[in-house]
Amino acid sequence: MGKFVITKRNNGEYQFNLKAGNGQTILSSEGYSSKANCENGIESVRKNSADDSKFDRKTSSNGKPYFNLKATNGQIIGTSEMYESESSRDNGIESVKTNAPGAVVDDQTA
Repeated sequence: MGKFVITKRNNGEYQFNLKAGNGQTILSSEGYSSKANCENGIESVRKNSADDSKFDRKTSSNGKPYFNLKATNGQIIGTSEMYESESSRDNGIESVKTNAPGAVVDDQTA
């Protein structure tokens, strides 16, 4: 089962990572100025991960595939790691779809 891990960056911003059942990070957020905004970001991932059209499949400048998950307003709410192949990236997207809706929250800032 997946989980969202909330941490605090050195600059004081909050961020979350969505981890798959095996502990691998499958989606990372931007930095948020408050924990409440970070928690809203998690809810946005839960809501938007069910919609395949919200996944923006990209290729980095070094040729590695990755994806962004976007909110309804078009803002990026999470970015994946770099993958070795498009099929691996697509598996990552499926993992987000599977794990995000029921993922527990592990707040490591409390």
